[in-house]
Amino acid sequence: MSFSPPGPSAPVAARLRGVASSPVREILALTEKPGVLSFAGGLPAPELFDHEGLGEAFAAVLAPGRAGRSLQYSTTEGDPELRRRVADRLSRRGLPTGPEELLITSGSQQALTLIAAVFLEPGDRVLVEDPSYLAALQAFQLAGAIPIPVPCDEDGIDPDAVERLVAEHRPKLLYVVPTFHNPTGRTLTEERRRALAEVMERTNLWAIEDDPYGELRYAGEPSTPLAAIPGAAERTLALSTLSKVAAPGLRIGWVRTPPSLRTPLTIAKQAADLHSSTVDQAATAHWLAHVDLDAHLGRLRHVYRERRDAMLEALPSTLPEGSTFNRPDGGMFLWVRLPEGRDATALLPRAIEQQVAYVPGAPFYATTPDPRTLRLSFTTHAPDEIREGMARLKVALA
Repeated sequence: MSFSPPGPSAPVAARLRGVASSPVREILALTEKPGVLSFAGGLPAPELFDHEGLGEAFAAVLAPGRAGRSLQYSTTEGDPELRRRVADRLSRRGLPTGPEELLITSGSQQALTLIAAVFLEPGDRVLVEDPSYLAALQAFQLAGAIPIPVPCDEDGIDPDAVERLVAEHRPKLLYVVPTFHNPTGRTLTEERRRALAEVMERTNLWAIEDDPYGELRYAGEPSTPLAAIPGAAERTLALSTLSKVAAPGLRIGWVRTPPSLRTPLTIAKQAADLHSSTVDQAATAHWLAHVDLDAHLGRLRHVYRERRDAMLEALPSTLPEGSTFNRPDGGMFLWVRLPEGRDATALLPRAIEQQVAYVPGAPFYATTPDPRTLRLSFTTHAPDEIREGMARLKVALA
């Protein structure tokens, strides 16, 4: 039996200390074995991808006469036709946007990393919702920044608390997912959006508005983008992606930037990867030009609404007495709080034994976690599978 001695200690940068691996990714690895019903990942349903339309789009941009351009280096800012179509879509959704305002990124996650590189120095403070999107916390921590949690309730982030914490911590940024929040699924009310914009104007606070789920609405009226509200508009970087409505494998995201940040963000993007995949951008632009996107979204909403409703219907008989959960109007997630004394992280191995999975809520908190919380995603399983998964979860939580 041979033995390979360990290699020399690698000189890893100090900024990686304290930045933990994503527990969501680790849980997804545990749930890959057959038979596990996973409500852990925030994944779109693969059977709802427009396989045919996307296949035709790639064939078109790789056809003779176009393949050379589609496979070549491209501009850092992104495919002009893709930027135009994304800008048109944002404008129709209530956020007036020109193509020149957009930087195409490799998913909105890269946009977060670029903004952190442009804005943040080690030791800077960033205000985040409590709890907040886990990968955003990772991006800010990797930049050496310190996330400061802002109190939230069922109506979203508290603007008065934002103003108080701005005075206390002098943060560089505020990060919010105001519509169908990850992980909680809640939506910031219109009243609070306008109050938050007023706070931003008074305090000159810059914000990142992350909106990957806004078009997955199953009830109620569309929300006003924070970046469209006077007072906030001049200070907001608006992120989104086609991962949830087209396919995450395309890695097409973007950041809509005020003029003063276009050049710094473009330089940061050049340093990161020169530009996002040329062929994926070209195929996505072709797909957007030929798909009936409203009809495609209508199908997604219909299917996901049924799945959300199946989970909501099953939860009262699944959870232990004293549990609470929310009823989001859209998105991909439900947020559960177990009774006092329960620990969702400690209970997860029991769930895996029952071949069902969820994400404990603790990693989504910047500082002090609520161990009773957990996130459930309803998008990747049909109603019958959801009901079976809830039956398994009931046994695990009993």
